Amino acid sequence: MYVYDSYDQRIVEDRVKQFRDQTRRYLAGELSDEEFRPLRLQNGLYIQRYAPMLRIAVPYGLLSSRQVRKLAQIARDYDKGYAHISTRQNVQLNWPDLEDVPDILAELATVQMHAIQTSGNCIRNTTTDQFAGVARDEVIDPRPWCELIRQWSTFHPEFAHLPRKFKIAVNGAAQDRAAIEVHDIGLEAVKNAAGELGFRVSVGGGLGRTPIVGSFINEFLPWQHLLSYLEAIIRVYNRYGRRDNKFKARIKILVKALTPEVFAERVDAEWTHLKDGPTTLDDAEVQRVAQFFVDPDYRALVDENERLEGLDREHPGFARWRSRNVVLHKKPGYAAVTLSLKPTGVAPGDVTDKQLDVIADLADRYSFGEVRNSHNQNIILADVEQQSLFDLWNELRENGFASPNIGLLTDMICCPGGDFCSLANAKSIPVAESIQRRFDNLDYLFDLGDIDLNISGCMNACGHHHVGHIGILGVDKKGQEFYQVSLGGSSARDASLGQILGPSFAQDDMPDVIGKVIDVYVERRTEEERFIDTFRRIGIDPFKERVYAANH
Repeated sequence: MYVYDSYDQRIVEDRVKQFRDQTRRYLAGELSDEEFRPLRLQNGLYIQRYAPMLRIAVPYGLLSSRQVRKLAQIARDYDKGYAHISTRQNVQLNWPDLEDVPDILAELATVQMHAIQTSGNCIRNTTTDQFAGVARDEVIDPRPWCELIRQWSTFHPEFAHLPRKFKIAVNGAAQDRAAIEVHDIGLEAVKNAAGELGFRVSVGGGLGRTPIVGSFINEFLPWQHLLSYLEAIIRVYNRYGRRDNKFKARIKILVKALTPEVFAERVDAEWTHLKDGPTTLDDAEVQRVAQFFVDPDYRALVDENERLEGLDREHPGFARWRSRNVVLHKKPGYAAVTLSLKPTGVAPGDVTDKQLDVIADLADRYSFGEVRNSHNQNIILADVEQQSLFDLWNELRENGFASPNIGLLTDMICCPGGDFCSLANAKSIPVAESIQRRFDNLDYLFDLGDIDLNISGCMNACGHHHVGHIGILGVDKKGQEFYQVSLGGSSARDASLGQILGPSFAQDDMPDVIGKVIDVYVERRTEEERFIDTFRRIGIDPFKERVYAANH
């Protein structure tokens, strides 16, 4: 992973000193709320329903065990003993005291971490595939390119005050695990007929109040021009994006208003001033960054399929876990393991300080001291020897990480909702738990197969409900919390937005509503057909008829 040089370290430490003084002045009454607001947002600090929320940057979701231990200590010393994994692969603290935030940032700086550009109208954390660098279907390792984008975009003076927040995702594999088509900019690594590397570029994707799937405006951007082309896109957005209405300020609104074709023309016109300029990449610069992402010291191993299948037969629980939480690795004899943060009764994505300490220990013993966060709000050990899987499984069971539900209905994405967020119309976490309890039969869950269920407490869509196979949105009806259901969304390749099922439901009705939706799928599916496939084949009407039948 990327390691700070002395220049990086000084920038972060100076930023801590600066914010410490800004906080002191605010608490002393020398800065108004309005004056302090942009300063705290530039350091990842929100004011939520009950307390501040601090969002800590985790570039492309990658952490060292040392950093995980520091997060555990901070959660213990400055919060209520837990942290939350966000859908941008960052870490959030929900209960810090404002006067402690400068101390937290100082602690983070000791392990090369910060909270810069995790909020505000700037370029946020660039995200990617949680299996980057180890996936068997990988075209290139996207992490060096994410790091190049991070270094280029952090503190970029031209893009510190964009019309709205800006999100970039990079995918380097055949399968899109980074949801690039619902980002402001999505980048997909491709190779042309000559074997040369480039990027397919999507713009104008996003969720929130106006969900839109992005449009590909460049089918092959040579890698040397990546940063200059990104700069051209954001310059066009910065110039023409709306600033009079924050609900219409995202780049997706501009791309739709202009049309993708006209937007692409304006980008090309701007690019003529930037192409072959100072931001042009060369082999030396790419290699400078790529050297931080070389393979760890893998051992020469062979795949242990026969031995693992024997353990599967002896231990059905291990077999279930291995089938859902373990994926193939590019190196023989290794596997990538997902630690589920979705056991029933726990807010999806939450992890305690003690669990963070355990994760750090497990990373040191099983995975070269490295941890990844996924945008699905789980944690990954990416380099586990297959011969250690059984031992690891037993340790995960002891510490609450072994729920064999990755990709299943109970592995849901869920925002903090009305329990924490001042913007939320409704609570998310109790709905998630009620559905988890309704579908607690593992045999039934496994029979249902892959289903993405995403929950958001408001139209900001932090829970990505628009792209859930089943999406749930909290809405306010005359001061009462209700929930709107959509079906057919997907964040994978050829992304799609869900269709609203119909009128919203009371919280207590939600488990039954989801149960009826699932019943239709079970009755109408063909063999080996996933929920999203069945929905696309039969459409929304059969689901609507079943769910609302009792109301007619």
